[in-house]
Amino acid sequence: MMLFLRLIGESFGFAFSALRENRTRTLLSLLGVTIGILIIIGVFSAVDTLRANLESSVEKLGSKTIYVMKWPWDGGPDFPWWQYVNRPEPDIRDYEALKTRMTTANGISFSIDIGNRTAQHLNNNVSGITVTATSHELYDIRNLEIQHGRYFTEAESNRGTTVAVIGATVAEGLFPNTDPVGQAISVLGRKITVIGVFKEEGEGMIFDVSMDNVVMIPLNLGRNLVNIRRYSPAIMVSAAPNISLDEAESELRGVMRSIHRLSPQQEDDFSLNKTTIITAQLDAMFKVINTAGGFIGIFSILVGGFGIANIMFVSVKERTHIIGIQKSLGAKNYFILSQFLIEAIALCIIGGLMGLGIVFLLTFLVKLIFGLGIVVNMGMVMLTIGLSTFIGLLSGIIPAIMAARLDPVEAIRSK
Repeated sequence: MMLFLRLIGESFGFAFSALRENRTRTLLSLLGVTIGILIIIGVFSAVDTLRANLESSVEKLGSKTIYVMKWPWDGGPDFPWWQYVNRPEPDIRDYEALKTRMTTANGISFSIDIGNRTAQHLNNNVSGITVTATSHELYDIRNLEIQHGRYFTEAESNRGTTVAVIGATVAEGLFPNTDPVGQAISVLGRKITVIGVFKEEGEGMIFDVSMDNVVMIPLNLGRNLVNIRRYSPAIMVSAAPNISLDEAESELRGVMRSIHRLSPQQEDDFSLNKTTIITAQLDAMFKVINTAGGFIGIFSILVGGFGIANIMFVSVKERTHIIGIQKSLGAKNYFILSQFLIEAIALCIIGGLMGLGIVFLLTFLVKLIFGLGIVVNMGMVMLTIGLSTFIGLLSGIIPAIMAARLDPVEAIRSK
């Protein structure tokens, strides 16, 4: 065992001595592997970051929530829109009937989003906001967080009281140096009193699910101000904690068909949307991206491996005389072999660590400058270190075997 460790130590010494003596060549050799590792980790980190942000946006919609809507979410380039265009929009009658007849629901809410509006307070105004008119139950279904003030009560919701809960961005724009709670704002041509401010959430990457740019008002107030059928209403049904989503969906479909008086032969005239539809589409999309990124990274690191192999052949040629002397003094073939293998593996591992260092530096800079947290998968980091070692082994095996098989007399004469 001691002999083996001594052999490895001496082999490392010879290998790193050779690398130090040819610094420029060593650096150029490292670049190929460094770029390959940088591409692999960079691509997968970007994909993981994008996926984490997308899934965070989807999660805000509710993993146990079903959306009763006119249009399905699983659209695409071949989306058959003509099959859905004549469907009725969900209405208050459907919402009231579901509240009465559903047994597997934890909460049922009705909402409309009135987009691209302007809110005003004195000389300050914020444009491009979304006015959400919703029933009181949304507070429990979406798990909304109030930073200041409160949410409107069920009595205020039923009466259609002129109150609102506003998002953090709206509050900052309208009340830069004032507490918004208790102040009046102008929205949809009405004076509305602010009773609460939502906690800042940040922008989502898909779907406009952030509450930062929202003015939320009671549903019955919204009904008095606009025609709700024009704004794609949705009924949200949250499954009870002890009820599976499939069970709740099955009952919801049956109740909705009963409300709409559909015969068994008729197709549904409504869509039941849930986040699993989106996550399935995301899974398919990221599978393609991961495959493409993997191929790009592997080809990049293989190019680096060919560069390492080329340098190792040159190294064997330059050190043929030294190899001859070592063998004439009794060095075994496996000792010569280990020198060149360790040198090739060391080159690839150093190149891989340089690539990882660049990735972590870029991650830190992106976080510092843009405030965006990059997800670096440590499992992928370990995999790339292993891949670097494997590429080094492949790159150095043939030159190492050639060096180990050299005849000592011919090798000494080569100089």
